[in-house]
Amino acid sequence: MSMHKTKRLLRKCFTPITIMLVPHSKSKLWRVRVPLAGLLAAVILWGFGTFYVVSIGVQTVKYYQMSEQLSYFSGQFTEMRSTIASLEKAEEEFTRLFSLKSKKKVLEAVSSNDTGSPDIDVLKKQAAQAMVSVASIKRYVEEERDIYYATPVGWPVPGALSSPYGKREHPRTGEPAFHSGIDIRVPPGTPVKATADGIVSVSGWVAGNGNIVIVEHGRGFTTAYAHNKQNLVKVGQKVRRGDTLAISGSTGVTTGPHLHYEVWKGQRQVNPISFLEEKS
Repeated sequence: MSMHKTKRLLRKCFTPITIMLVPHSKSKLWRVRVPLAGLLAAVILWGFGTFYVVSIGVQTVKYYQMSEQLSYFSGQFTEMRSTIASLEKAEEEFTRLFSLKSKKKVLEAVSSNDTGSPDIDVLKKQAAQAMVSVASIKRYVEEERDIYYATPVGWPVPGALSSPYGKREHPRTGEPAFHSGIDIRVPPGTPVKATADGIVSVSGWVAGNGNIVIVEHGRGFTTAYAHNKQNLVKVGQKVRRGDTLAISGSTGVTTGPHLHYEVWKGQRQVNPISFLEEKS
């Protein structure tokens, strides 16, 4: 480009342009004279400024959206960690329980007390279903545990069976009579043990039975221990299987020292023989 053309272009760039501001009132006109180059620079600066402000606004909106999304996923993963921890704890518990060798040991070992990413939602749903299954299994095992501890198991005293359950001749009168329990021959002074967990409902003297202890076990089970020399528990007392209830003797109507033992299921007496053996 020749020197002459360059000079002419520079003169045009710095040629003043008059900008007139015409108010609606009768006030005088406002005239502003600015070089063409200055006007172009102002327009360019305004354009860059507008672009910068809009960009900052967009970035701010994106930042808050990302912040909310990160907060959501953080909550999702926190819930997942809690769920996975519960599953791992349940797995450990059931692995321990079912590694035991018998139903008895399993039941005795049970504690008496305790819209985002599609992948995460699916995992949460599966984990929740697994927890429902685990909870159902735990409820079943706890139910079985309660039944186990309420069911009479084992002999209340070590001894020999001297009179069975059912029809027999009365040992004192010789008349036919129904025997509501079993008699276990045992030396006087032998500890009489509870055969299931429960609450003492009777502890006192009853004609014919002498000193008797009756324990309510729940699940419909009741046991009675009669002809004791001395009762050691009080009404309302909680007892566990194996706790000593009384000292054996020969009180009431008897022909010698023994324990009269009864088992009730619901409102009827049942044969205690089927409950004497330990059940695995």
